Amino acid sequence: MVYKNRTIGEYRVDLIVENSVIVEIKSVERLDPVFEAQVLTYLKVTGKRVGLLINFNSRLVHDGIKRFIR
Repeated sequence: MVYKNRTIGEYRVDLIVENSVIVEIKSVERLDPVFEAQVLTYLKVTGKRVGLLINFNSRLVHDGIKRFIR
C-alpha cells in the first residue's frame, strides 16, 4: 500500500466490490478491535468510504457483519 506517496507495507484487501466497498473476511471466535482497525486503515489508505468486516464463524452470518463508514 502507498499512503501520501510512501510505501507503508504490503497489505492485501480481501475484496473490493464495485470499486467502492472494502470487504475484510474472517473466521474467528470473536472480532477483536485489531480487525476493526484493519478495515479502517484500508478505508483511509484507499480513499474508499464503505467497509464490511464479515466473520463467517458466527451462528448466523448476518450476526457476523459489521459495517464501517468513513
